[in-house]
Amino acid sequence: MTYTLAALLGVGIAALLDLVVVRTRLLLRKAFWTAYAIMVFFQLVVNGLLTGLGIVRYRHNQIIGVHIAYAPIEDLFFGFALILLTLTLWVRAGRSSVSRAEPAPRRAGR
Repeated sequence: MTYTLAALLGVGIAALLDLVVVRTRLLLRKAFWTAYAIMVFFQLVVNGLLTGLGIVRYRHNQIIGVHIAYAPIEDLFFGFALILLTLTLWVRAGRSSVSRAEPAPRRAGR
């Protein structure tokens, strides 16, 4: 499996989990895209440093060859999938903890 295929598969699985399985629907929220824009900036900085300095290298036959800040575009796909999956699970965990929370005790006189 090429790096490109693995990255695209990761995006597809993360989107499927968000929209269909867990149904957090983060992809439909403006807040998600705003947060993602902030995160992708820092991802590009780190990827650019790691690949630009030669710390991380890629096999040219495993990527499509489009680079942004020295890093292959597939890194953006993987980063997107990881961010979406993490936030989807975070929101899901928050929903679970709220639904299991005990009701607040009632005050006397009410």
